[in-house]
Amino acid sequence: MEIITEGLHGIGRFFLHPLTYFFIMVAFFVGQARVKRERKYFHTRVFDFVLESKYLFFPGILIGIVLSIITFIAGVYIPIGIIALLSLITVLLSGPFTFRWLSPAYVIGFTMVIAFLLPEGLAAEGPLKTWLTDIQEAPLSSLVALLALLLLAEGYLIWKVGGKGTSPAILKSKRGFPIGAHFSQKLWGVPVLLLIPGDGLVKLFSWWPTLSLQGEAFSLFLVPFGIGFFQKVQGMLPSESIENTGKRVLALGIAVMLSVPAAFFFPITAVFIASIAILIREFISIQQKLKDENAPFFFSKREKGLVILGVIPKSPAEKMEMKVGEVIVKVNGVAVSNVNEFYHALQLNRAYCKLEVNDVNGEVRFVQRALYDGEHHELGVLFVQSHQDREPEAV
Repeated sequence: MEIITEGLHGIGRFFLHPLTYFFIMVAFFVGQARVKRERKYFHTRVFDFVLESKYLFFPGILIGIVLSIITFIAGVYIPIGIIALLSLITVLLSGPFTFRWLSPAYVIGFTMVIAFLLPEGLAAEGPLKTWLTDIQEAPLSSLVALLALLLLAEGYLIWKVGGKGTSPAILKSKRGFPIGAHFSQKLWGVPVLLLIPGDGLVKLFSWWPTLSLQGEAFSLFLVPFGIGFFQKVQGMLPSESIENTGKRVLALGIAVMLSVPAAFFFPITAVFIASIAILIREFISIQQKLKDENAPFFFSKREKGLVILGVIPKSPAEKMEMKVGEVIVKVNGVAVSNVNEFYHALQLNRAYCKLEVNDVNGEVRFVQRALYDGEHHELGVLFVQSHQDREPEAV
């Protein structure tokens, strides 16, 4: 009962942590910047500005529950000074318009390296002195276990959620031709209920309750970890590219998890493991970027048909189950190869449209739907357009 009561108190303290509100604010501004970019390219927004906020706490909360149970059973504990350092590094790595650096490999990895390198004897008073002591005496084995768990969470989230709600954009090739690309930018809040050793919290807040485990005092605190992800895709389907990245990060998490026992027996190896995790995570990002940039452009003008760059939510195109990456070959029986031809063919029958589409596997399917007032000129599909086409916009 003591553990349950303290756990409920710890969950309530989640709303006391400033990172919770920091993540909400960052997600809001990133969403605003995305909408501005979409309006620039297509004269309309593709997704609402709350898209980033939509993914902020789900499914991260469910994953956080699982991780909280695992860390509690495994006896993973993190001093309050380490939590303060983690929060500071999280803020520093949060760029103004990107979540690129908010991987657990960077946040926890840099925390461990700093804790290992921090010199002793630094002058400080009050809570700061206690926090510096916590950092210098950091439980490296617990930190590397937490790193492994959050890397597994990151890999799973990228694999299963990272490819959803990607934002289309029009870029320029080296030769100046328009090409399509997709940006995936996600920030997942993963709140983990952690054991805080000692009476550090009680010294700050006299009302803070504690529980006793094997004769030692602990408090429970729900820490809102932020797992960020950013990836640009122009050489293949966004879902496939991002899924590959997720699987590679998941493999990194498994590798770190397998090395956790070594850190418990030899804590110094934890810093080495964290450093390798930083390098491998960065290698994954760089290799994906180079591979994508050297691949043929996936979303580019084709001799036959129009490749779908984006589908606006709740539009007729979405109701017709049209997908990003599919190629529209014919509209109302007329072959099309540019946006103007598509638009004119659509006008041949203002009450009904029939599309011949090659799906992402190259198989032909037919899509048809009755059109209503206001829909004949705006199905909700986005294309990459040549210089001869009219200005980019939703069609």
